[in-house]
Amino acid sequence: MISQKIKNWLKKEKKQHLIKVNITKLSSLKNWDFTNKAISHKSGRFFKIVGLKIYTNFFKKNWDQPIIIQNEIGILGIIKNKVTKKYLLQAKVEPGNINKLQLSPTVQATKSNYSQVHGGKKVPYLKFFLKLNKKNIEDQSEQGFRYLNKFNSNIIITVKNKINLLPGFFWFNMEDLNQLIKKKNILNMDTISVFSSFIKKSTIDKPLNSTKKIKGIIFKNDKKFFMKKKIIPLASLKDWKLSINEITHKYKKHFSIIGAKIKTNKREVGEWHQPLIKGKKLALAGFLIKEINNTNHYLCRYTMKPGLNKSVISCTVNTSEINTYINSNNLTTFQKKIIKKYFFNQDKVKNKLLYDNIISDEGGRFYHCEIRNIAILLNKNINIKLPTTYFWLSQNQMIGMIKNKRVDIETRLLFGCINIKNLI
Repeated sequence: MISQKIKNWLKKEKKQHLIKVNITKLSSLKNWDFTNKAISHKSGRFFKIVGLKIYTNFFKKNWDQPIIIQNEIGILGIIKNKVTKKYLLQAKVEPGNINKLQLSPTVQATKSNYSQVHGGKKVPYLKFFLKLNKKNIEDQSEQGFRYLNKFNSNIIITVKNKINLLPGFFWFNMEDLNQLIKKKNILNMDTISVFSSFIKKSTIDKPLNSTKKIKGIIFKNDKKFFMKKKIIPLASLKDWKLSINEITHKYKKHFSIIGAKIKTNKREVGEWHQPLIKGKKLALAGFLIKEINNTNHYLCRYTMKPGLNKSVISCTVNTSEINTYINSNNLTTFQKKIIKKYFFNQDKVKNKLLYDNIISDEGGRFYHCEIRNIAILLNKNINIKLPTTYFWLSQNQMIGMIKNKRVDIETRLLFGCINIKNLI
């Protein structure tokens, strides 16, 4: 149970944080240029949205799509008190949050934000994160289908001295986090991303496959598959419709680009306009886990994404088409069978449900986007014949792959949710 003290604090913060989001025409966004080529901020900073043409032989035909370019590494930083073992998080509202307020890292800011390009107030606690040893920082990729080559610095720093607690911030212990991770849309995506980058390794770990073998599987698939991309004007996107109001897919698939006017009272800036990505109502990220050699193993898959320069490791299944997955052209027959057999028709006698919760995408760029995260512990007697793009990773191998920046964000988030009790 979440403590009454935290419940009272959250209730108070929700009352104090005011935000009003009005969906508006893309063509009427103040301080933004909306042309046939791109949507960009007049300052030349923050981010822009362009068209991308993708050529690939990776299980699907070539396609076009809009994508975000944000050529700056943001800071996602959490302060941990070395004495109390507590973590400092903030109550933060974002225009895309489905429930208004969520718990963010101590510092969650793009370089444009903390450089005050918008003319707003300074970012609290920023000084703790500007001059750090590289060992404290894990630069991790963002969503590979929505960002082009976007990374953020995931950071946890420990402090001994007492820090002045500012309004809107709260110290959480491990038990608090264990309870909050089970609640819908409370810990935001960036907070979980940071935690997932700092999970302690197990003292005993006996992998089914050697790391050399895993690297060999990835290398073999890298030789077999390719993905090339080219930036193109938004107006040239095949199967997408541009209007002064929004950008939508011709067949209402994938996502759309909308405009928003925002007013709030607890941000560095009180009023601004921006485009947002509006996704499907609910996506799915799922892990099948099996105990092998007394070690938890995660069923992973090799994948390629247009916004990433390298192939990455992903969870067992991941789709934005949770309600229509059975007819999806973007999923293999194997993936559809796995979803149907293990995630939506769970045999609770044989398999154990480890985790099932809904977590939002980051509300600064994505509007009301949610992901259902599910983890299933398989019975030891279940054996699955795997395609060549699938393999089992042990607990410590997964942590190692995250450290090496080879794991996509959806997988890191789910791994973090399952393993938050093993946080450093």
